[in-house]
Amino acid sequence: MSPSLGWYDYIIFAGMLVVSTIIGIYFGCFGTKQSTIRQYLMGGKNMKVVPIAVSVAVSHISGVLLLVTVADVYRYGASLWLFMVSYVIMGFLAVFVYLPVFFKMQVTNIYEYLEIRFDKKTRMLAFVFYVLSEILMFPLYAYTAALTFATATGININLTATVLCVVCVFYTSIGGLKTVIWTDFLQFGIIVACFLTVFGIGLGTSGGITSVWSTAEVGGRLEIFNFTIDPTTRDSFWAYLIGTSFLATTLIVVHQTGVQKFLALPTFTDCIWSVVFTVFNMCLVNTLGVFIGLVTYSRYKDCDPLISKKISKHDQLFPYFVTDIGTNIPGITGLFIATIASASLSSISSNLNSLSGVIYKDFVCLFLKEKPEKQSSNSLKIIVFVVGLLCTCLVFAVERMGEIISITLTIVGLTQGPLLGIFTLGVLFPTANHHGAFYGMVAGFIAVSSIAVPAKYYQLKGFITNPTKPLSVSGCGLSNQTLSISKHISSNSTLNQIPQVSVIFKVSFYYYVLIGTIVTVIVGLIVSCIIKRNSSVDKNLLTPVVHSCMSTKDEDKQKVVYTGVEQALEILEENN
Repeated sequence: MSPSLGWYDYIIFAGMLVVSTIIGIYFGCFGTKQSTIRQYLMGGKNMKVVPIAVSVAVSHISGVLLLVTVADVYRYGASLWLFMVSYVIMGFLAVFVYLPVFFKMQVTNIYEYLEIRFDKKTRMLAFVFYVLSEILMFPLYAYTAALTFATATGININLTATVLCVVCVFYTSIGGLKTVIWTDFLQFGIIVACFLTVFGIGLGTSGGITSVWSTAEVGGRLEIFNFTIDPTTRDSFWAYLIGTSFLATTLIVVHQTGVQKFLALPTFTDCIWSVVFTVFNMCLVNTLGVFIGLVTYSRYKDCDPLISKKISKHDQLFPYFVTDIGTNIPGITGLFIATIASASLSSISSNLNSLSGVIYKDFVCLFLKEKPEKQSSNSLKIIVFVVGLLCTCLVFAVERMGEIISITLTIVGLTQGPLLGIFTLGVLFPTANHHGAFYGMVAGFIAVSSIAVPAKYYQLKGFITNPTKPLSVSGCGLSNQTLSISKHISSNSTLNQIPQVSVIFKVSFYYYVLIGTIVTVIVGLIVSCIIKRNSSVDKNLLTPVVHSCMSTKDEDKQKVVYTGVEQALEILEENN
């Protein structure tokens, strides 16, 4: 597509970057400086409910999700709207199962919990999984924003990604959690404003909500309740109800980025309300994204931009749609680019801040005899810079990896499934011990890897494809006969070359986290039963849901609010 940005679009985009940078400079150099670990990672533990809720939501929405939602609804239908159910389930699990334990522990690093509950070896394995996942995800966030900018301007993707990463690393490194929270707050406002604007303009150019709805219905885009139990069906009701519930839980409730922000609140009641607002915010953005996807289909139902070669991949559909409808509206394209960049920067900054704390606590501290607060704060900033530099370099590999959504969920499934499994073992099963936890997590990783890695290979080779809803080029003014012949030849040649692929590799990627979690829990419990460890578990390390199932001895344990991992380990050693 041809570049279509005016000077006002560049001003809007640059303005967002400048304001984000100013917020970082303010909290890093003025106001309450982030000179201690508690201030840098926890915001002094005096943050407010709404900013935390907005920050948690927007940092997990990401530019990846914004682009993917619209393109996915256009191609596969509005099944992504069922994500709202998974967000609600995630909220209940957060409030009743996981957060009560984490909040009582009062740790700045949730992997400290694993050392207290199991042992240091388990904590270090979880640390490796988390770091691997984050480092692989950062380039995707940056690439998404750069792809949007490049689609609208023609500017090189890698150059744009580098600039965005540099800006983000700068304001995150100097400002700490408070900068992350307040830039997220700004960026969420930009996202909602853009979605509402694009939705309104799109409706106006598509004949209104009634026309959009009837067009989507005729095109099969509203067939969202597919109750097949076939796990290879990409968008079944069960894939969303079960698979994405596990996905949402692992990305928010047992993820360092989300938990760190929730624990920055002063009371658990604040945590509960923040979870409620987080669920609402994510449902709002999800609903707007789905409706924009339906509007996009209504506009291009007779002239698919990819088949007609107006775009090179479907991940470019949303930016193409915005530049198309906003051609005569000054600033709309700039607002959209700022939106995708905002979502991506929010994800990068939040994860950089969290990752710096985990690397410092679990790795750097192993080599430090003394840990003065000032030195610790500077170490965190250096870690942010180094990790940001590494991730910037990895952006160059992303565009060769295929469809963004499958890459994202493959990476998440490989690492986050076993991590959700290990935390679930810890908080729900008193009989689980460190042997079961360690080997369960290894088994979970192997199980998902043995499915996801070959599946991704087969997808890149074209041996596994997901059938889309009907797409048409009848309104493009192209030669349908030529297109039909081309498709027929391509189809026949592909059929002749495709080897027989095992059904296990066709399992929907929405189930990857579920598989990793279940294997981790089951293997963990089996190993724990085989290799028994005769020691009781502190009640504070288990969710209130299982307290009624504990023995009298465990019930009589003293209730303790831990102030750090050292104190917790001392108390547990005394009790055992």
